[in-house]
Formats: sequence, C-alpha cells, structure tokens
Amino acid sequence: MSEPGAEVRIEKTRAEAVVTLSNGDTAHGWFFVAGGSARHTGPERIGDLLNAQTGFFPFEIDKDGRVRTVLYHRQHVVMVALGANAEAQLEPGYEVAKERTLSLLLTNGQRLAGRVRVYCRGPRDRLSDWAGSPEMFRYVETTRGTFLVNAVHMVEVHEISGYE
Repeated sequence: MSEPGAEVRIEKTRAEAVVTLSNGDTAHGWFFVAGGSARHTGPERIGDLLNAQTGFFPFEIDKDGRVRTVLYHRQHVVMVALGANAEAQLEPGYEVAKERTLSLLLTNGQRLAGRVRVYCRGPRDRLSDWAGSPEMFRYVETTRGTFLVNAVHMVEVHEISGYE
C-alpha cells in the first residue's frame, strides 16, 4: 500500500505528430500516450487523448535543437497530422463502417480531401451524421496520411466523388 499523498505514475510513450494551430503555426513533436486505454483494448491513441478532455494537453517539441514540453489548448488546434500512422483503422467497427469521401474547408483556409468512416447504423450513415458526431477530433484519411481534424475549425464539409 502506498503512503497518502504518494504519486501514482502512469507509464507513457511518445507518439509523433505535427500539430497545426489556429494562429497558423505548426509544430512537429510528440504526444505522450498511455500503454492502456479505458475506451478499448490496446494502448491509448492520439485521438483518445485529444477527445478525452477539454483544455490543455502536453506536447513535446524539438525547436532549434532544444527539446521542451509545451501546453496547447485543444480549441486552438486545427488539425493533427499523424502521417503514415494507421490509428484510424484501429477504431472499433472500422471495417464495417460506411466510408464517405469528403472535402473539408478549415478556418485556416486549408482544404483537405479524404475519406472518413461513419459509425452509425441503418440510415444514419450519412456525412451529416459524421459531421454531427459529439467527438471534437475526427479522423480523415488522405493520400498524404491520416489527420485528426478539430470539428470546431470545420467551415464547410461536402461529399465528393472520384477521389483517389
């Protein structure tokens, strides 16, 4: 038994990503994710971490050879580039979820074209169901990699065809 007031430490690993902020800055660095998740089996994912709470999260950056941890506020994160990370494919139901192809216009003027999965049953598998999801950060898979996009920064969403 531990002493009252003793710290409980949860072992974390680093997960690489690029964060795009609402002021136009981007930061290459690492999230700190836990070895387990309360939402699913396996390790915590960046999407889990961003959607778990509101407010600030720690992010380690290496700027000009100086490594430091900064705190970013979730509402000011436009998107997170996960690169070749297949995190979205680990979501429960990914294989059976309806795939939709879309174009997103973001508050910073960037446009993303990609694929999303709609995790609803029956007639509730429309793009509007995905757009109305309660999660703040949503996976978008593109030819450049996987992104977590902050719904607060989505200005326009529309379905497209012919996307490769």
